[in-house]
Amino acid sequence: MKSYTLKQLALILGAEIQGDEALEISSVATLENAAQGQLTFLANAKYRAQLEKTQASAVLISPQELEGFTGNALVLTDPYVGFARVAQLLDTTPKAAIGIHDSAVIPTSAKLAEGVAIGANVVIGENVILSENVQIGPGCVIGQDCIIGSGTRLWANVTLYHDVHLGQDCIIHSAAVIGADGFGYANERGIWIKIPQTGGVRIGNRVEIGASTTVDRGAIEHTQIHDGVILDNQVQIAHNDIIGENTAIAGNSTIAGSTHIGKYCIIGGNSAVAGHISIVDGTHISGGTNVTSIIREPGVYTSTTVAMNNKLWRRNTVRFRQLDELFQRVKKLEKSSQTEN
Repeated sequence: MKSYTLKQLALILGAEIQGDEALEISSVATLENAAQGQLTFLANAKYRAQLEKTQASAVLISPQELEGFTGNALVLTDPYVGFARVAQLLDTTPKAAIGIHDSAVIPTSAKLAEGVAIGANVVIGENVILSENVQIGPGCVIGQDCIIGSGTRLWANVTLYHDVHLGQDCIIHSAAVIGADGFGYANERGIWIKIPQTGGVRIGNRVEIGASTTVDRGAIEHTQIHDGVILDNQVQIAHNDIIGENTAIAGNSTIAGSTHIGKYCIIGGNSAVAGHISIVDGTHISGGTNVTSIIREPGVYTSTTVAMNNKLWRRNTVRFRQLDELFQRVKKLEKSSQTEN
């Protein structure tokens, strides 16, 4: 089991130490459930009461919250970021694969760099390139002409269709499908005619894609997901979408085709973004929001209503339907008042 002293962690995080710098930390935990040998964090003042009761050996804490706390601590501006970095150092997640399993199907045209690991029942297509230290979990299918960058991990049962390129240090979780056909059809007198989806998918470095998420291939040009993007579980990215650097999209969200989402955006869970629009850099979309038009100014956008008693919700729904009629009546009254004056 890996462990670090408070002094070592302080040097890594750029934190100040309060207490025993030789104290060893072997894992992380919450304030409420931490035990000896564990490091916890206080990132929200509402959990301050738990700080006094925690059994953790040390706490990541901000200078503002340090007053009155006499225990072992690493003091830094953002304790939650510090927690994330320490959690990475002490991560015990196993590898997606070790070595190359005998049951894997690998054609002679595939190129495997040093340190590649491939699990049981993996099928690799023609002309695939796997860079250094790539891990392919059991049951994955990698289509022809795919390229996977160094250090990228695919967990069990991921499917990459043909002509999908993944950058370095990506994580693709189980049952994700990348490069399936987009929803492209023409209608001729009621009959749907399929449009072949001849584009690919291009994914940058340090991208994480959640379980059962789908990223469709482009219709003609490539679907693009840029560096640092994180997609939660069960997210739909349609054909020809472009997702800008370091944007985060939470679970069950759907991005329709040919939409361009900027850099550093946050899209809350269960949101839906219409096709053929763009969203400017730095936009925050609240959970459950439907975005149907271009967003040109960064900010927080919301279109949901809060949960309420069903009877009240029914009355409000009726009133919402009457809103236009009410508006027209008010407009008429204003016009009448202006005429009289």
